[in-house]
Amino acid sequence: MKEQNMQLTLGANLFHWAPDKWRDFYIQIADEAEIDRVVLGEMVCSKRLPFYEVLIPEVAERLQRAGKEVVLASLALVTLPRERKQMAGLVNAGFKVEINDLTMLHYLDLEQDFSVGPLVNVYNTDTINWLSSKGATDICLPPELSIGAVKGLAEHGRKCGTGIEVWAYGRVPLAISGRCTHARLAKKSKDSCQFVCENDEDGLAVDTLSGQKFLAVNGVQTLSESRANLIADIPSLEKAGVTSLRLSPHTEDMVHVAKTFRAVCNHQITSEEALVEFTEKHPDHRYCNGFLFGEVGANWSHF
Repeated sequence: MKEQNMQLTLGANLFHWAPDKWRDFYIQIADEAEIDRVVLGEMVCSKRLPFYEVLIPEVAERLQRAGKEVVLASLALVTLPRERKQMAGLVNAGFKVEINDLTMLHYLDLEQDFSVGPLVNVYNTDTINWLSSKGATDICLPPELSIGAVKGLAEHGRKCGTGIEVWAYGRVPLAISGRCTHARLAKKSKDSCQFVCENDEDGLAVDTLSGQKFLAVNGVQTLSESRANLIADIPSLEKAGVTSLRLSPHTEDMVHVAKTFRAVCNHQITSEEALVEFTEKHPDHRYCNGFLFGEVGANWSHF
């Protein structure tokens, strides 16, 4: 794949999709999407992994043949012995690992490079220093940071030789819990959830009692109801020194999302033209970028 100044990363799929849908999605990404790096695996709920785990080698090989870097995601919340065993197994899978919980560092070799996912709290330069000293080659910052904070961290990342990525598209991850809201809403226990989260392939939107759009739930995870969309803010992110933009998988046409982001990064279309494309293709989507400007996260500063 032709080297680009600004890279695009497809983050780990946060949702529970049927195995065939999961496989077909990534095969399409391999064949058609202008993506530099793809994160595979489970970071939300370990109970989902057995449904598609056997497909990961095939999908990873297909992505690599297409010139894409493959990274394996670790869980964001490790609580059980079998989950610790799963995390230990990632180390020997033959791919770089993205850590989404610092306990994953226990399993990595001292000489093993790794990525840092958006659920690790990287808010200052001391944290970047420490992670870089442990082998972090790139860090996806938490999505709630402002452009000023991003710029300071990106400048420091450049000094450390560590790439800095931001969450640029998709419902924003806000929290992980030991309890499963999806199961509770279906009047089931977490241990016998019957995987009801599969019924909501992009998460389940939750409104306030007054009917206002609010959040989305995804098993044990809480997300924003609206999708972050920083495509119009790419020039500011480039000036800030950001090296990569993260796109989060959804059931919409992610090949189109990636292609549009790539076109703006390559200055082939303007951000205004890109926003028109998004609006016309998905008129029902609500977008947000408030965190980037130190405002309420759900705010949207474009038309």
